[in-house]
Amino acid sequence: MVEVSRRKAEKIESMLRRFKKQLQRSGVLVLARGGKYFERKKSKGLARKDALKRKELREEKEYLRKIGKLDNQFFK
Repeated sequence: MVEVSRRKAEKIESMLRRFKKQLQRSGVLVLARGGKYFERKKSKGLARKDALKRKELREEKEYLRKIGKLDNQFFK
């Protein structure tokens, strides 16, 4: 938890600025925002299936590129 106490004769705006900087440095916001879009890990079988599909698509694109039916602009 980040705590900031007001210094003597300090304006509220400057105290808020210090608080925001400390909050960013602490990493609390990153953790809070990261949990917002939590996704479960894929099962091993599903991950393998997806990897095989990506490999097949990659090989197909490479084949089409070699025979000249696919522009090279996609492979930059």
